[in-house]
Amino acid sequence: MNAFPELRITRETLVARGAFAESQAAYLHPDEASVQRLDALLRARNLGVVAHYYMDPELQGVLSSCTWPHIHISDSLVMADRALRMAQAGVAAVAVAGVDFMSENVRAVLDAGGFADVAVYRLAASHIGCSLAEAAERPAYEAFLDRAARTPQSLHVVYINTSLLTKAAAHAKVPTVTCTSSNVVQTLVAAATAMPSAHVWYGPDTYMGENLRVILDALAEMDADTFLRRFPDADRAAVLGLRGRFHPFQQGNCIVHHLFGRAVVAQVERDYADCLLAAHLEVPGEMFALAATAERHGRGVVGSTSNILDFLVARTRAAIDGGIANVRCVLGTEAGMITSIVRAIQGLLRQTHSDVAVDIVFPVAAEAVARTDDAALPVVPGVAGGEGCSTAGGCATCPYMKMNSLDALFAVAQLAGASDPSRLRSYTVRVAGGPGSGAQLARLGAVPILHMREFQRTGKLPQALLDDVATRNLDPTAGAVVA
Repeated sequence: MNAFPELRITRETLVARGAFAESQAAYLHPDEASVQRLDALLRARNLGVVAHYYMDPELQGVLSSCTWPHIHISDSLVMADRALRMAQAGVAAVAVAGVDFMSENVRAVLDAGGFADVAVYRLAASHIGCSLAEAAERPAYEAFLDRAARTPQSLHVVYINTSLLTKAAAHAKVPTVTCTSSNVVQTLVAAATAMPSAHVWYGPDTYMGENLRVILDALAEMDADTFLRRFPDADRAAVLGLRGRFHPFQQGNCIVHHLFGRAVVAQVERDYADCLLAAHLEVPGEMFALAATAERHGRGVVGSTSNILDFLVARTRAAIDGGIANVRCVLGTEAGMITSIVRAIQGLLRQTHSDVAVDIVFPVAAEAVARTDDAALPVVPGVAGGEGCSTAGGCATCPYMKMNSLDALFAVAQLAGASDPSRLRSYTVRVAGGPGSGAQLARLGAVPILHMREFQRTGKLPQALLDDVATRNLDPTAGAVVA
């Protein structure tokens, strides 16, 4: 089997091995004319931009080189918060480089923050989907929620990677709070502590749900002192009791993380055993188990995109301090993260004048690149039309995310200054208004997001959510109803 592609990061250079790594690295030195043009256009339109780590690498490369202060690249949890800060700083509108549930989250948070007048734009006129979000829009998820609604003391923890409609429909049936891969474990611990007899229903990501089962088992095996240091405000007995009342959905996954399966794990174990391993919480069980083992031995991390980035920066800093020449890590998540990884690591290496080299290994197959007609850039990350990913390694790039291109952002920014606002209608995210039940649906869908934001702020589940669980336990028909 061929070696996985790698990208070596040093203080001033990038050295790629393999076509996939070459295609990623090509965009990390963006065209200066494009950078200047976008910078000037965003300033002229007073347009903020929030983008996800998994974004198109060409767009990320240009965005991360701009000087306009209202640009932010992060995971989905932070995107909406940064959009709110941009609105508070006076931007006229925010463009969201992500899938539609991210645009909806931004719209809901701005509305809740009193900025309904700040427009939110997606970067495609048509729907930007997500295989995971769509799993929660199928009859199987409705049946899953119906089971939860019939079970006393039920709380629904829904992954933020779902549509506002899903959040609204779920909350109408079962008290619901959103979560991210960064805070889901803390959410489960807080729920068990606040409601020791509660049933927790998690979805729609099946891999993450099963991985959370493993984490709950690990907490049961953790000694009391270690548990207390990690969760000082938690009821350990209640958390351990949650294992029997935790119900993950069984029919949903992300098409990218689905590809980090048995074949990839076998090659990582065989050929990359000496590497660090960073894996997203959404990966299948085999990769999760391998990364969790690495984490227990201080050689890996399992978590969110932010956790992965923090881990790589920390290990680079440790290498600098310890006189270690090389850090090598397998990246078990969407390859779009490489832009933020390179920027963070090179920034640290330059700050410390270090000669440490950091190698990022992409566990992808040869099918992970698409051929182009461009002589200067003959291959690009991902496969044509989002098809043809190989289970031997996968494409490790999300075709939905890649609908957010540099050209698309230029087009939306140009339209933002047009005298005819109707030309922006198909790009404008409208989830907080509209006639009839539309406004009610949007308000209801925002409630689980606001519950999560309060949890992030206080470290405790909101009392309103706990009261909702108690009330519906007494009368299941007492919940919110979407008209």
